[in-house]
Amino acid sequence: MNASARPGSAACPGCIATPAEPARPIPQDVQVALSLPGIHCQACISTVERALNACSGVHSARVNLTLKRALVQAGPEVRAADLIPVLEGAGFEAHELDPGALSATSNDRAGRDLLMRLAVAGFASMNVMLLSVSVWSGATDATRDMFHWISAAIALPAIAFSARPFFENAWSALRVRRLNMDVPIVLAILLALVTSLWETSLSGEHAYFDAALALTFFLLAGRYLDYRTRAAARSAAEELAALEVPRAIRLQDGSEREVAIADLAVGDLLLVRPGGRMPVDGEIVEGRSELDRSLLTGETLPVFAEPGQTVSAGEVNLTGPLTIRACAVGQDTSLHRMADLVAIAESGRSRYTSLADSAAKLYAPGVHILSALSFLGWLLYSGDLRTALNIAAAVLIITCPCALGLAVPAVTTAASGRLFRSGMLIKQATALERLAQVDTVVFDKTGTLTSGTPQLTNLAAHDRADLEVALALAEASAHPLSVALARAAREAGIRPARVTDITEVPGYGTKGQWQGQEARLGRAGWTGADQGDVTAAWLSIGGGAPTGFFYADALRPGAAEAVAGLQAAGKRVLLISGDTTGAVRGLGERLGITEWIAEALPRDKAHRVQALSDAGAKVLMVGDGLNDTAALAAAHVSISPASALDAARVASDIVLLGSDLSPIAEACGIARKATRRIRENFQIATVYNVIAVPLAVAGLATPLIAALAMSASSITVSLNALRLR
Repeated sequence: MNASARPGSAACPGCIATPAEPARPIPQDVQVALSLPGIHCQACISTVERALNACSGVHSARVNLTLKRALVQAGPEVRAADLIPVLEGAGFEAHELDPGALSATSNDRAGRDLLMRLAVAGFASMNVMLLSVSVWSGATDATRDMFHWISAAIALPAIAFSARPFFENAWSALRVRRLNMDVPIVLAILLALVTSLWETSLSGEHAYFDAALALTFFLLAGRYLDYRTRAAARSAAEELAALEVPRAIRLQDGSEREVAIADLAVGDLLLVRPGGRMPVDGEIVEGRSELDRSLLTGETLPVFAEPGQTVSAGEVNLTGPLTIRACAVGQDTSLHRMADLVAIAESGRSRYTSLADSAAKLYAPGVHILSALSFLGWLLYSGDLRTALNIAAAVLIITCPCALGLAVPAVTTAASGRLFRSGMLIKQATALERLAQVDTVVFDKTGTLTSGTPQLTNLAAHDRADLEVALALAEASAHPLSVALARAAREAGIRPARVTDITEVPGYGTKGQWQGQEARLGRAGWTGADQGDVTAAWLSIGGGAPTGFFYADALRPGAAEAVAGLQAAGKRVLLISGDTTGAVRGLGERLGITEWIAEALPRDKAHRVQALSDAGAKVLMVGDGLNDTAALAAAHVSISPASALDAARVASDIVLLGSDLSPIAEACGIARKATRRIRENFQIATVYNVIAVPLAVAGLATPLIAALAMSASSITVSLNALRLR
């Protein structure tokens, strides 16, 4: 027998005498969440998971195709910045997500609650229908009464549980003395139950338990469809918001510490590395670099940055590390100064009345008046309270807005699903209706019609020797112009020259020694050139005249197709940008946009959109930057790309999930079809009521007729909505 397994065996005396070494804390795994907007099939999933699992420190990687998201369990040394280049090398676009911001979407309590109520209503409805078949088949006297009482025992608790959302919404409306679509629903359910109980207690022939349960089931189905549509939008919107991971590097006592932006205070010294975004408004105290302000102002030309210069939250540091002193943090930064503009602009959009709300305002009081008149008419005609109450209940049940309740969510779900497969996410409930009315489209330039990345336009104008030297210098820099030059030269088969002692001068460019001469690639003034109104990098070798490499902002995929499609559909297309006149004019000529405005401030954009709206235009605004936020909120309907800043995405109604703009023109067409289907569904519901109401008022609507009529109208509306798919 092993000594260690022997009962009551003594411990080693040496072990007792020697203090045990304290246990070292075991490093905890971290969870990294990545957004993968480009995956679309099982092969993509396998490729992504293989690429991630092959990375050092990664323990497991799982891809969710529906959410287009990867969750990675890894060691504490692994960061998203290490994994994103791996996925990009495998051909997949990837963005870091904040796992904390995604936690709200993991607990779908409201959806599960609605689904449970729907299941209970459906199960109870089927059982009561089976009992009703026996009654309709000829069961009489004690047998019929027994089936009615069993139906009551099933229906009462089932409706008390399943119909609770309708009761709560109706009470909320009545408490403030107004009507909504849930008021006639609740009245119909309650009157059906009361009448059925009364008839059952008097051994009557007819009871409406099955109709009340069928009504609850179909309306819950519509409510759940509507919820799923909005939940998908909310979930994706939260995921998009999670793309903005709010962290900053604070310098404290000579050390660097990564902290949440919420923990920063005025006066803090912050380090912003090349490629980083300014977390606060501040002043540069050390370092030289260039700043990309395109998301805030629309400018494509980088701006030189040096000590003493002020910077704004959201600007991107391009070349050298900068130390900044925070002057404004949190709600006091320039990013939040647009809040008043946005709030004013959104108040105009909030006055839009949806088709469903318009129908409810007319329908709810009409149903109540019709039921009350039927009750009074039959009471005066027959003098029988029981008959009058039965007919009033039949009128409420058969005219209850079951088809109307499904009309909008069924169409919205079908249209949203089709648009989602095309790469567009509907965030707002009435966005489709408003998009169908658009006659004017306003585009931002940088980051919207263009990718925001420069593209070399005059490579062929340079001799090979200059290109080889320029390539050697460009490959030593991460500046966007250098990256674009290096990419174009490599694609053209150029090899770098043997340039030695290459160094980067932050804010100016790169320099080195070639054949005994100093070669410089960078800013115009640094190389002895005149900048002019163009985006350019200049190459100077020795004392020779500098030569320019000129750039244009690369078009976003599908930009030309989107503009052409909208113009072919008869829509007026405008371009409004904060960029220079030359850049805006050039883009307008490339895309065939004749109406454009350059050097527009955020307030100018919002005022121009508002002026178009005041003139009667229904404006669609497409933008991505902070300078577009107020205009996005002021427009009749708005679209922003997934790559846009959080403020722009929040202000927009629709998010473009991919980089391709071509679905915008298709979305306008789908929106028009969806609105047409909604109106058709209202017409179907109206025709149904025209046929069914006289039967109910004439006293010919038995519970069987009421249940069949409701089911037929609801199924017809749903099938009509599915035509969109």
